[in-house]
Amino acid sequence: MMHSFLILRRIALPAMTLALISISPMAFGSSAPTAKSDKADRKKREQAAIREALRRGEFVPLPRILANAQARVRGEILKVEIEQESWGFKYEVKILSANGRVREVQLNARTGAVVAVEDD
Repeated sequence: MMHSFLILRRIALPAMTLALISISPMAFGSSAPTAKSDKADRKKREQAAIREALRRGEFVPLPRILANAQARVRGEILKVEIEQESWGFKYEVKILSANGRVREVQLNARTGAVVAVEDD
């Protein structure tokens, strides 16, 4: 009888230890960072950097950006976004052209220069 108890104890102890290790982050209210939380943090930092640059007047005004985009692709503006790239910030202007294609015009946010034009 004693022998079976020892075997049971050897099996049960590692299982309990493993269970405690696996639940301990939740028990203390912390968990490992997830890809979703990393992405959300990155997005918040990007938005803060954009707001600060706009506040300081570092970006070309939107009416000029739209004029530059439409000078390159004529049509109806559908959407405007600003994004951070490794080289700086860019505007993405989506335009519905007369032939029905949606085109994306990318412009440098600081200079207003067209960086790329592509189908969306």
